[in-house]
Amino acid sequence: MSDIKSILADRNKTHGEYGVHAGVTQCLKSVMRHTQNWGYLNPSQVEALEMISHKIGRILCGDPKHEDHWLDLCGYAMLVVEELRKSKGHQ
Repeated sequence: MSDIKSILADRNKTHGEYGVHAGVTQCLKSVMRHTQNWGYLNPSQVEALEMISHKIGRILCGDPKHEDHWLDLCGYAMLVVEELRKSKGHQ
């Protein structure tokens, strides 16, 4: 149990307080869900945008200089780019 507490304490420093982060992230997701194109997105695009909003929440509520947050944003966007390229026959 002390390992979990230690991990959570570390994450609090980089990710911010969980309840605050959750509130910010859910607000971002709500805004996205209420846009005109949300219904046209495929599951991969939806998941990528939701994960990107999650990472934005960590940046805004936690340590904005934590490099992993920014790399994760790029990673989720690139997963969608790769999927789009495959669907067009590009590798």
